[in-house]
Amino acid sequence: MTEAPERVVVVGGGMAAVRLCEHLAADDRFAVTVLADEAVPPYNRILLSAVLEGTHPTDALTLRSAGWYARHGIDLRLGARVLEIDRDAREVVLVDGERVAFDRLVLACGSIPTLPPIRGLVRRDGTLDPRVHPFRSLGDCRRLDAAASGSPVTSRAVVVGGGLLGLQVARALAVRGLPTEVVEGADHLLARQVGPAAGGVLARDLRRLGTEVYTGARAVRLTPDGLQLDNGYVLPSDLVVLTAGGRPSTALARRAGLMVRRGVVVDHTLTSVTDDRVHAIGDCAEHRRRTTGFVPPAWEQAGVLARALRGEEASYDGSRSVARLRATGLDVAVLGDPERAEGEVVEVTNPISGSHRRLVVRGGRIVAAALVGDLSRVGLITQLYDRGTLLGPDEPGRLLLPESGAGPAPLPDEAEVCACAGVTAGQVRSCASVGECVDRTRATTGCGGCADVVRRLVEDSPTPVAVG
Repeated sequence: MTEAPERVVVVGGGMAAVRLCEHLAADDRFAVTVLADEAVPPYNRILLSAVLEGTHPTDALTLRSAGWYARHGIDLRLGARVLEIDRDAREVVLVDGERVAFDRLVLACGSIPTLPPIRGLVRRDGTLDPRVHPFRSLGDCRRLDAAASGSPVTSRAVVVGGGLLGLQVARALAVRGLPTEVVEGADHLLARQVGPAAGGVLARDLRRLGTEVYTGARAVRLTPDGLQLDNGYVLPSDLVVLTAGGRPSTALARRAGLMVRRGVVVDHTLTSVTDDRVHAIGDCAEHRRRTTGFVPPAWEQAGVLARALRGEEASYDGSRSVARLRATGLDVAVLGDPERAEGEVVEVTNPISGSHRRLVVRGGRIVAAALVGDLSRVGLITQLYDRGTLLGPDEPGRLLLPESGAGPAPLPDEAEVCACAGVTAGQVRSCASVGECVDRTRATTGCGGCADVVRRLVEDSPTPVAVG
């Protein structure tokens, strides 16, 4: 008698959920149901700013078509909002009263935006001021796109938040010709990822590109005249975009009695420490008191969980973190935690040319890095970081110096090209087209920062390609 497949219910339709589906799609031991609360198939949220900018069409964001899920026996339910988790009955309760039974429950709920403490954002009837636009979902992107398209030529935009998302949105609006300013409460941009020197380089680059930056300043009130800062200065603003503030979505887990700190607390197999039938991955998961907000760790977690569900040896150590800024005219890559990692620091900053490079080396190995403005060596540095390669005493310094020589260095087959999906140059070279590469490896479907290199590798192979 054939054993019935294990029912795996995934709550959430984000990038972590899709990655898990890809890992389980070919395994008939599992019957997978995805409960996605948006009305469109799961898409790449990282590239929303590229849609706003106009460099990507909306349909380019779709990670897998609805037909793909059907062909692989995955029950994708769109517009399916979960109300409660009944752990005793092992059922998920939807807002319409339907109950979906599970043997394994995977929480991939992502994060939810939080409104910053700015008076005047919300009107007396509970709705947002029409000038205010959160930027988290495809619906948000479409509404902001329509507002920017219909704005008078004299309109001005203010982006609240100088993190990765804020800078991407600010550049997208500026590229469209809309005068844009950035307000960041910390003393420099990208304060969670880089130090003051790198943040200063970014601010200088933004100003050079026509976007004014206000750091160490908090927006406190939205008035008819514009956005008022805590120093009393008012920024005239017709569009106010909120990119600051967000937290893991844990309400379902809390109500179900699962252990939650900032995120749903999980062990090395991404299993809830409260219930071994419940798992969490992506932004809503907390491992070793850390939550992540980036694609690479979320996809790594999906792979680890898939192996664990199949009964294979699997362990997530939470050590690998790679973040890329995708914005026209701005180049940033962050490996690990370069501001808090312990080790010897090797750093080169040239604010005039707009570049900053920082390596943290411990025991002769790169444990963290921040690269701003010049990513020509990011491929090589990422490779050394991932492999824990032992460097000679002079090598860290040489890695930070400008490229020399007559031509670009070839990219080795084993060098990682796509940090989000962990794809090497050799894997890309084995593909006959970019489309085949996307289908086979998922390269370019994360932050999109590797798209140019992937294209060159496919089109020019075996011609050497510059690292990065």
